[in-house]
Amino acid sequence: MNQSIECKGVNKIFKGDGIETYALKNINIKFNQGEFVSIVGSSGSGKSTLLSLLGTLDVPTQGDIFFGDKKVSRFKSKELADFRFEHIGFIFQQFHLLPTLTALENVMSPLMARTVPYNKKERAGSLLEQMGLKDKCNALPSQLSGGQQQRVAIARALVHEPSWLLADEPTGNLDTETGETIFQLLQTLNKEKGCGVIIVTHDPQLAERTDILIEMKDGEIIRERRGAHYA
Repeated sequence: MNQSIECKGVNKIFKGDGIETYALKNINIKFNQGEFVSIVGSSGSGKSTLLSLLGTLDVPTQGDIFFGDKKVSRFKSKELADFRFEHIGFIFQQFHLLPTLTALENVMSPLMARTVPYNKKERAGSLLEQMGLKDKCNALPSQLSGGQQQRVAIARALVHEPSWLLADEPTGNLDTETGETIFQLLQTLNKEKGCGVIIVTHDPQLAERTDILIEMKDGEIIRERRGAHYA
């Protein structure tokens, strides 16, 4: 199955007090299966809005988003929920772990209401081990460092083996050393698992190390650089 993501003529308009604000303007771009992409730009440039549309957390005001040959921007809510579960994993800057659940339970949480062809607890435990957190399975988020919490969040995003991992400022709340560890982990997942990665970041040094760099300003893509060293 073709697992590319493509935007065609995508606009996102927010309305309030009789005023229309264009968060995204005529976005046309395609991300191919397995690519590692960074999206950069100042606050208000539209990068997080674009990420939420790519992950079907929101829908375009105009234009369409395709996953392969499927027009996912026109899916109904149940179809969208199923699509996200099967194909998209999210990582957020704030981690969004459930405070009363253990690390293992947090990783398993997306599977709770789903029937899956594997042992949920074994899958979650294996992912935590891969993240170097084998001894933290029963720890609550409050008992973990920021870097450990982010690794739990990554394991949660990966638990159903999505086609794409979308990360909104995944290193934003971490110190430089821990942020580098998280970035290297995403690189490894991309290379070894073939999981496509799209990250929104304010860190230009991290962005320069991805396969593709997208720069945004005022809701538009102003630069797109692809290939080794963006030659």
